[in-house]
Amino acid sequence: MMETPAYQVVARRYRPQRFDELVGQEHVARGFSGAIESGRIGHAYLLTGARGVGKTSAARIFAKALQCEAGPAAEPCNACDACRAISAGQDVDVVEIDAASNRGVDEIRQLRQNVAVRPARGRFKVYIIDEVHMLTREAFNALLKTLEEPPSHVKFVLCTTEPDKLPITILSRCQRFDFATVAPAAIARRLAQIVEAEGIDVSAEALSLIARRAAGSMRDSQSLLEQLLGGAGGPIGIDEVHALIGTGREERVGAIVTAIVARDAPAALAALDAALHGGADPGGVLDQLVAALRDGLLASVGCGPELMQPQGGLGVDLAAAGRQLGTATVLAMLQILDQTLSRMATSSHAAVLAEMAIIRLATLEDLDSLSAAVDAIERTGGGTAQAPREKKTPDLTPRAVEAVPTARPAVPREPVAPSQVEPPVQARTPASPESAQPEPPPEAAAVAADTPAVPPLPADPMTAWLTASEQVGGLAHDFAAMAVAATWKDETLEVQMPATAAAATAFLSRPEMASGIGRALAEMAGRVAVFRLVTVAAPRAEPAAESGQAGRPAEPASRAGPAVSQAALVREASEHPLVAKARTVFDAAIRRVEPARRRVDVEPAEASGGGVAVESSAGADDGPASASGEDE
Repeated sequence: MMETPAYQVVARRYRPQRFDELVGQEHVARGFSGAIESGRIGHAYLLTGARGVGKTSAARIFAKALQCEAGPAAEPCNACDACRAISAGQDVDVVEIDAASNRGVDEIRQLRQNVAVRPARGRFKVYIIDEVHMLTREAFNALLKTLEEPPSHVKFVLCTTEPDKLPITILSRCQRFDFATVAPAAIARRLAQIVEAEGIDVSAEALSLIARRAAGSMRDSQSLLEQLLGGAGGPIGIDEVHALIGTGREERVGAIVTAIVARDAPAALAALDAALHGGADPGGVLDQLVAALRDGLLASVGCGPELMQPQGGLGVDLAAAGRQLGTATVLAMLQILDQTLSRMATSSHAAVLAEMAIIRLATLEDLDSLSAAVDAIERTGGGTAQAPREKKTPDLTPRAVEAVPTARPAVPREPVAPSQVEPPVQARTPASPESAQPEPPPEAAAVAADTPAVPPLPADPMTAWLTASEQVGGLAHDFAAMAVAATWKDETLEVQMPATAAAATAFLSRPEMASGIGRALAEMAGRVAVFRLVTVAAPRAEPAAESGQAGRPAEPASRAGPAVSQAALVREASEHPLVAKARTVFDAAIRRVEPARRRVDVEPAEASGGGVAVESSAGADDGPASASGEDE
């Protein structure tokens, strides 16, 4: 009794046997064929890429091209004994190793011993190590020397889906080929060739849906096709594909998109419920929404139809939907869907998560309209912005897609210096009410009478600066007190910081500090208040007026009177040699300087026996203080 030959699945029966049969990997085919034709055949190759894109197939074709009886040739003949044996996986000189199950150092030591053995019948011994990233660190170390300087008859082909897990010492010893994901159109063409060879009637829409679902993997698409062919009792249409992969019918997904654009949450939920009751998977429906919104996103930024996937079955003009929603809104919607799909992977409530996502999409504010309203407020000087658009059902009937500019042109804005802080939505006001202006007409005067008066800026800029920084608190007030001076220039508070206070200037220029001080200034002024930090050189100490004062330290600022600013104290302390030395040694900064305490010393008078009160600095080091009058 004759045995029935074992059945081979589509992915194995239609595996590429020549370089020109590699779909979507033409650059790899040219690289291998050119190396063989020129005689520049490397000793180690690394093939990287996603699953099912042809890495192992390319490695086998390369081995056949080297071992072919008519070769080494740019293309194997697939007719000689060597080619047929390699295709069947029976050639003793082509060794395929699964690194996932042979990942230890002992297996690599055995390989090192075997590479010294000459090939049995071919020109080379070819080692194909699949999923090489699964090797242990010790195994990689054991392979290094052999991989760098193998015998002349040995060639290595390493395949991996995760090249980032390979040590750099391995990567530097290999010639690398990166395999690209296969385009859906190329997958659909290959599937059409397979169903034609199998004699099965499969609609073009069904093949296109399989190709999109495969996400760039040729093997995944062939596995889905194999599953369809196994249960097909006749022609295969798009409904059978939807039932297999758990996606919703296009018209139901199109109804969801239409309801989302119209901001009709009940209609969107009803369309989702119909898709789920039709056998669709919640994750599959959200995947379809991602693909649909992706085309709308491309249209919203002005891309043409050549970059979009065919979505004709939805019954929706995705380009019009994308332009109506706006780029910012579509981006936010895609982020919501991406987060929901990630949560679905670890949740047992996939349907509820899908409903939550649909509600969020249908109730999402039009972000482009909000941005336009903000720009309108800035341009009109605080006037009333246009009312939000009225919700209405959009006309999303499919029509020819044309490349269009973005929905909202960018509004040019003045560049802002990094150290300037300004509230994001505020109207700029005139620099000064006293500015010379022509006499307004009576109509303008009547309008101006209804306009609220602009409050004046604080009279004392330094006080305003210190008060605003004190409201922020922490080190901001201490560092702000190191300012030398502050003046109003138009609407900008220009604060002069000494050159020695670089750390303080950098701290106050931080975004969080600058925004806090800016808000405090705006609250104090009742209007827009912008500040700018300007670095100035520290003033030099004046020389002593009398020759007897030479060599003595400058008179402390604390003796000038009780009203001494913290900035002056910090400036004086920073110039002290001991403080400067301490800051250098400990890499420190001055936070606050406490003024010197005063004491009253009573000394006996020579003439009357009474007492004269003399004030002196407690920390002075220049001798006892003298009386207010000269001694007689």
